[in-house]
Amino acid sequence: MYPEVKKAATCKRVNQYFISKPLVDEYTPKAGDVGIFRVVNPNGGYIITPEGESSYLFEGDRVMLAFGNRYATNQYEGYVPEAPTRQCQLLGRGGVAGLVRSKSALFKMSPAQLELEGYAITRSGNVINTIRWKELERFNRHDLPAKVILSVGTSMDSGKTTSAAWLCGGLRAAGKRVAYAKLTGTAFPKDAALSRDRGAHFATDFSEFGFPSTYLFDKQILLDLYYSIVHLCWRRAQVEYVVMEIADGLLQRETAMLLSDPTFRSTLHGVLFSAGDSMGALYGLQLLNQWGIQPFALSGLFTSSELLIREVQEQTQTPVLRLTDLLQEKTLKPLLTQEEPEHNWAEEGIWSDVQPQLARSLRA
Repeated sequence: MYPEVKKAATCKRVNQYFISKPLVDEYTPKAGDVGIFRVVNPNGGYIITPEGESSYLFEGDRVMLAFGNRYATNQYEGYVPEAPTRQCQLLGRGGVAGLVRSKSALFKMSPAQLELEGYAITRSGNVINTIRWKELERFNRHDLPAKVILSVGTSMDSGKTTSAAWLCGGLRAAGKRVAYAKLTGTAFPKDAALSRDRGAHFATDFSEFGFPSTYLFDKQILLDLYYSIVHLCWRRAQVEYVVMEIADGLLQRETAMLLSDPTFRSTLHGVLFSAGDSMGALYGLQLLNQWGIQPFALSGLFTSSELLIREVQEQTQTPVLRLTDLLQEKTLKPLLTQEEPEHNWAEEGIWSDVQPQLARSLRA
């Protein structure tokens, strides 16, 4: 009898399966493929279960994970193996496995070391894949049932998730129905849980459609996923607003690909930009303006320092909102009274609202 298997959140819908051990040495996995792994060295790691609980790993444990790629500047860079492989690592606690290529020197933890023992397969012998392609709806810019507010930032850990959660709280306090959704990144259920606890009527992410991560998927897939998530939010909670977080920073592949796309931008009602420091806030404004985006406000980690807030306010007219401000209806009034998505500032010749002397230095 096979040992008990700990299931990660990415595999929450995998309930009936068989285990194929011979495929380990014959099959090259792809993103979303489900494997059964033995924990060789846990390195203090844990996984998030389908119920949202932390399950710590111990040597000899068997775990069910999905293969995926990961882009996390403060943690790991990792990829789905390009050949049959036994030795893997835990790339993400939501339940993502792959091969670590690089690790931030500031991140002290090492990934759990795993050995692939077999693939989860169907009765007919096909490897089970978590991504539910048939449930994705084709992107249509003219058919979004809710107003989308993006939460973007300078980098990982710049405050995007927290700012988005507090914005959800503010919108709810203003009497609006609101959902939180995460469009890109690596599966981690606790991001959505924060916004749900802060006031969102519904919270979800890309893993609802089976994606263990979104790194390296092409733009059309991301647009279809975006459209599908917005419709899911509306069906589940009849929301007026969806606060949609895009992971990592403006320079990351998928983030830049979406924000530089005029069709995607045309669907946005507003953008909240989070930054870790004052220079990041100002350069981020420049880059967003180049893409035709003027955020309705700046927020993020830099707002924990009154000095950094002052540095930014001396250089731009864009409102700076602390977390407490995001909860106030009066500070959100410009967003609530805005009827149409705002875009194309750069195309209309408005380069930036950063003060001219700083704008000249940034352009140089």
